[in-house]
Amino acid sequence: MKLRSVPLRSAALAALALAAAGCNSDTPKSAGNRAAASEFKNSFLTFNHPAAWKPFVFPVTGTLHFKPMLYLSSQPAHPPCRTQASATICAWPVDRLRPGGTVILWENRGAPGWSLSAAPGASVRVGGRAAKRVVSRPGDCGAIGADETIDVAIGRPLANNYTAFTACLKGPGLATGERRVDTLLASTRFLAP
Repeated sequence: MKLRSVPLRSAALAALALAAAGCNSDTPKSAGNRAAASEFKNSFLTFNHPAAWKPFVFPVTGTLHFKPMLYLSSQPAHPPCRTQASATICAWPVDRLRPGGTVILWENRGAPGWSLSAAPGASVRVGGRAAKRVVSRPGDCGAIGADETIDVAIGRPLANNYTAFTACLKGPGLATGERRVDTLLASTRFLAP
C-alpha cells in the first residue's frame, strides 16, 4: 500500500464524531442527517457503522501474513480470496464500487520488524491505541473505481503486529463518507490484543 500523510482533523470534528458514535440501534435517533446505525462485534473488536453498510465475514484458507477479519460494504459482496495451486490470493469483495459506495476492510497483519513509528501517516488514536492515518486519491482502492482510500495502521500490543483498516470511498458524497468513517473509527473498541 502506498501511504501519504494528511493533516489531522480538528478537535471539534473528533468530538462531533464521538458524540455521533453513541447511536447504536437500527433506528435513527433523530430526523436530522444522522443515519441509522448498527453495531458490529466479534471476539477482537466492536464498533458502530451505518446500517446500510453490511458486514461480510469470509472464511480464508491457506497461509497468509495477514488475516482478513471483516469487510463492510454498501453493496453486495463476494468472497475476495481464492486458492490457486499452493497460494491464496485475496482481492476486493466487490468488482466495482457504485456511485456513493463504500467498502471497508479490517484485517490483522504481521511482518518481521514492523513498527508503528516507521509507518507513514498522521498520528491518531483508534480504540485507545496509537495509529497512523493516510488518505490517498484514489490510492489502492482505485482498482475498484474508488475516488479515495483511507488507510489506518493501528498498533497492537504484540510485537511486529498491527490491525489494518482500509476504507474505499466513491463519490458523490465523499465528505459524508469521510464523516461516517471517522464516526466508525471513533466508536471502535478493542476486546483482545
